[in-house]
Amino acid sequence: MRVLSAWVWVPRLAAVLVVAAQIPYPLLPAGGRGRHWLTAAQILAFFVASVSHAALRRGRAFTAGYLALTIGLGFTAEAVGVRTGWPFGRYTYTGRLGPAIAGVPPLILLGWAMMTYPALLLARRLTQPPAHAPRKHSPDVLAVSGILGRHGWMADPWPVDDRARGTWRRAVATAVAGGMLLAGWDLFLDPRMVAEDFWRWAPGGGPALNGIPLTNAVGWLCVGTVLVALVDRLPDPTRRPGRETSRWPAGDGVPLALLCWTYGSWVLACLVFFDQPMVALAGGVGMALPLLPRAPRAAARAVRRLAYRPTPARPDEPRIPPFDLTDASASTGPSRPSTPSRPPESPGRHR
Repeated sequence: MRVLSAWVWVPRLAAVLVVAAQIPYPLLPAGGRGRHWLTAAQILAFFVASVSHAALRRGRAFTAGYLALTIGLGFTAEAVGVRTGWPFGRYTYTGRLGPAIAGVPPLILLGWAMMTYPALLLARRLTQPPAHAPRKHSPDVLAVSGILGRHGWMADPWPVDDRARGTWRRAVATAVAGGMLLAGWDLFLDPRMVAEDFWRWAPGGGPALNGIPLTNAVGWLCVGTVLVALVDRLPDPTRRPGRETSRWPAGDGVPLALLCWTYGSWVLACLVFFDQPMVALAGGVGMALPLLPRAPRAAARAVRRLAYRPTPARPDEPRIPPFDLTDASASTGPSRPSTPSRPPESPGRHR
């Protein structure tokens, strides 16, 4: 238990290192060695935070599959992209990120792995039904109705095809939302990494946004959607039927906080330090797109809470009765203390 409790602090300490490495980054000179080392430190710390959290929260099987998929598919997409220009466009790495394997620096593969995990968790949160939604069925009812249906005593009120269709719809929505989060994050990443001369794009790549071909965003959306869909199908002990809630999962605070920090820090840095307002706009809108379907419901919930907020109880205060002008016994002079009336004596006590 002591060993396990010690490992619980690994993702938290790694998350602190991510923030500590990002804060001084914009204060250093552009293109210098300081930013180069801080970039590598951020990627390594973020990668450790995601992997250690996945191992502690979701087990070894999930973590092994998650690493194999993210690093394997990320390497395949990058290697094909560097050689053929598909699906991202034609680009080359400059060598400032260290040695490369088939033209791909290992730090890039760690970047795919570190960001896919929190994107998956947020995508699951955005596509799960709200807690106050009416439950159409429960696992116990389904089990009982299935048994009775097989024996011919009653028909299953919820056919298997309908349940499977709802599950696959949610899986597709999760994959698309995760792919949009990854593609929106790259709208921040690519212009900044090109400005730091970590990689370069070949001229004539077609329509561009902030100097980056739009084919890159489309490629990120496609690869990210497939990657999130595959990782979402891995065995996850935290996904229990009927346990969805409208709050953040209790044990997923570290990766979700890192994702929120990444969004806010990129917007702030591009607006204040890097003088790239269009990059802040493009990335801010791109990463926020998956949240739009939930925005009306969240706004309605906030308005409902404000409208029906209970008034706090006040302590009892002494109340002064109002002065009655119609009371004839009221006098204008100062009030005199009333003399207590003597009780009437009984006739037998007269002398």
